Amino acid sequence: MKDLYVKITVILLLTLIASCNAVKNVNEGEYLLRKNTILLNGEKIKDPEIEGIVLQQPNALSRLHIYNLAKPNGDSIYIARLQEKLEDPGFTDKVISPKQLAQIADYKIRLNNFIKRTGEAPVIINQKLTERSARRLKQYYDNRGYFNSRVTYEKDTANYGAKKAGMTYAVESMEPYLLDTIKTYIPSLAVDSIYKANIAGSHLKSEERFDLNNFSAERERLNRLFLNSGIYKFQLSSIAFDLEADTVSGSEDRKMPVTVAINDMVTRVEDTQNVKPYKVHEIDEVNIYADYQFNSPATDSIHHEGYVIWFRDKLKYKPSALTDVMAIAPGDIYRDRDRSLTARQIGNLQTFKYPNIAYRYREDSDSLLITNVYLSPRKRFSLGFNPEVSHSNIQDIGISLSTSLVSRNVFRGAETLEFALRGTIGSSSELSNAGENFFNIAEISGDIRLNFPRIVSPFNTSKIIPKYMTPQTRMSIGTIIQQNIGLDKQSVNGILRYNWSPTPFRKNLFELINIQFIRNLNTDRYFEVYRNSYNDLNDIADNYQDDLPADYFNEQGNLIIPEGTTAFTNEVLNNDFPVTENELEEVNRIEERRDRLTANNLILGSGFTWSKNNRQGFQDNNFYSFKTKFELAGNTLSLLSNFLNFPQNDNGQNEIFGVAYSQYVKTDIDFIKYWNLTSDQVLAFRSFLGIAIPYGNAQSIPFLRSYFAGGSNDNRAWEAYSLGPGRVDNLNDFNEANLKIALNLEYRFGLIGQFKGALFADAGNIWNVLDNVTQEEAVFEDLSSLSEIALGTGFGLRYDFSYFVFRFDIGFKTYNPAEQNGSRWFTNYNFANAVYNIGINYPF
Repeated sequence: MKDLYVKITVILLLTLIASCNAVKNVNEGEYLLRKNTILLNGEKIKDPEIEGIVLQQPNALSRLHIYNLAKPNGDSIYIARLQEKLEDPGFTDKVISPKQLAQIADYKIRLNNFIKRTGEAPVIINQKLTERSARRLKQYYDNRGYFNSRVTYEKDTANYGAKKAGMTYAVESMEPYLLDTIKTYIPSLAVDSIYKANIAGSHLKSEERFDLNNFSAERERLNRLFLNSGIYKFQLSSIAFDLEADTVSGSEDRKMPVTVAINDMVTRVEDTQNVKPYKVHEIDEVNIYADYQFNSPATDSIHHEGYVIWFRDKLKYKPSALTDVMAIAPGDIYRDRDRSLTARQIGNLQTFKYPNIAYRYREDSDSLLITNVYLSPRKRFSLGFNPEVSHSNIQDIGISLSTSLVSRNVFRGAETLEFALRGTIGSSSELSNAGENFFNIAEISGDIRLNFPRIVSPFNTSKIIPKYMTPQTRMSIGTIIQQNIGLDKQSVNGILRYNWSPTPFRKNLFELINIQFIRNLNTDRYFEVYRNSYNDLNDIADNYQDDLPADYFNEQGNLIIPEGTTAFTNEVLNNDFPVTENELEEVNRIEERRDRLTANNLILGSGFTWSKNNRQGFQDNNFYSFKTKFELAGNTLSLLSNFLNFPQNDNGQNEIFGVAYSQYVKTDIDFIKYWNLTSDQVLAFRSFLGIAIPYGNAQSIPFLRSYFAGGSNDNRAWEAYSLGPGRVDNLNDFNEANLKIALNLEYRFGLIGQFKGALFADAGNIWNVLDNVTQEEAVFEDLSSLSEIALGTGFGLRYDFSYFVFRFDIGFKTYNPAEQNGSRWFTNYNFANAVYNIGINYPF
């Protein structure tokens, strides 16, 4: 580990040397490649796909400089020096032993090789590779129909300095070839019928430019089409395209007649090759082996809805639980996608291991198939443990241990019942009267979740949410108890949720019932937790300390919590103690916020989330995702209030069990887009808009449903909860509001090895709108309030561990709306006032 630290330190220090000689290892007569330029008909083009065709790419200077720090023949040099030292007649082992000298030489060799591996050898312009690159460019344009294209290249040694050069590749495309008539040769009547019925989806169109990609796409389309139209074991090699065109003699006829040939099936038995026409196959029988074990055959079977279910001794599942997930049905034609869908739906049950689905011909038939689905059950019960170490703005360090018990096939319908328990102890230096215990905060939570692999409803939803959408129902109830976290809370929640996926890229989530009750257990600690509010109130009281009772204050002359704060606030608001108009307004604001944040909450709502994400995998950096959520709360209770006589509080709000229920409408829109610029450069963009409007029985949004700004995944130039609302300057400890706008742009690039860099700009803010907040600086009044959008810029360093990314970002307040006009740009734009963020994975 010590060696690693030394290596990293040496590398970082040496890379800061600005006088690195880029051509240190470039011999006379050689040229370091500095730039590739590709011209298409005289116009410079910037296309990562085309640029990647060129075999030699310029060095990243940082990695080249690192490589140049190493000795080219370090191994032999250090070994020779060691041998020379050992053979020196004056050498004595009294100061250092031969073994230690060998260890020093070995360390230098390893360090030198590490530097070479970390860096990048200079890319020397190579004539053979240049010629191959030109041929590859020619081939690229040939594949797109420009068969008469010409590619030339030229080395530029005049504009890059000594021993450096750039390469320019000039492409003259000429006129493209076009597809002429498209004919077919299809001996199989079944295949010919399928082809003609789906000709509209062809990628090959007459009078369009020849493009080899279209032929590849057409081959894949036809392969999927036949495999999903009854053609069992269709062979991709059966598809061929015959082209007739003169692309050599320079003929002016640039029309290319095409014949789409779909040949018959070829089979081989020993040395004999057989050819037979393709046929449409039908599923004649489906056997489901419910508890399959190798070398332990089923002993009994039942028939259910056309399926045969095999089992040993006793069937442990409701027959419909097995047949409902089968996309393969007797009487249907063979479809390869039904096989994939069946496997996915079985996996969705979370009751069986990955299934084995096999087909075989019925005896004496060459078109009827028997399908066997082999299911291997998972263990009925499973127990899991998960330790975790965390850090947040609430706790300096937290240690958690969670455990879960899963019971499968609870009601014999492949349902799962989960019991989850999580406990956390943590340390917070911000707590007052925390005593000497290092761990001074704690949280315990528990959940019971019942999952159904279908929609559980009194209504038949199979027509609008068919089983191929892998529908699920979750019923859960849980509780959380917090000690010394904020005001100490206890919450109880219950959810009835449905989710389904119409496509692999689209997901729907509908929360029919989401009920949450939050009870504050220690409201007397309010001013201990929210220190900004306390300091504002204390400053006002300090102006009148001589006129107020002495028992309001402690020995340091500060208001006592809660006796002094409560008494002083009551006197001011009851007009029993005179203060200035501004001070009265400030005390009123503090008390309104205290009332809101110490009030218990009852939220009964419903919500719908629609999302689409076309990302193909973790390595896909050219995608977009869109998610929108709509939530309504309090309407059911408001409707019941017309029939039930709910008690009301002093503010005229209906209460249930002494708690005024929340009523609001809330919607979020979140859009993310990635652009893959090069192999190691990505541009990422995110936009977010959210608004929550209280009405009816509520004048404000519950704290846990409101928005905040700042933090490592938001505007990184501000700490979490410290930005806004509007142009307010860090008014509260936890600033929140009910309207939010956020925009993020990040340029990500490779540095050295797994180290990545980023430049980012984060814009956004939060505001109050259509609620009970009247402070002008915090309210979104009209479009002019958009001038209060804050801007943070900065840079970051990341290390990619493949399965997660460790992230370190530094954000600078570039435009701060909390400053006075004329001082908002680049005020405190320095490292002393920067915000340092540590995070796991990318912020969006």
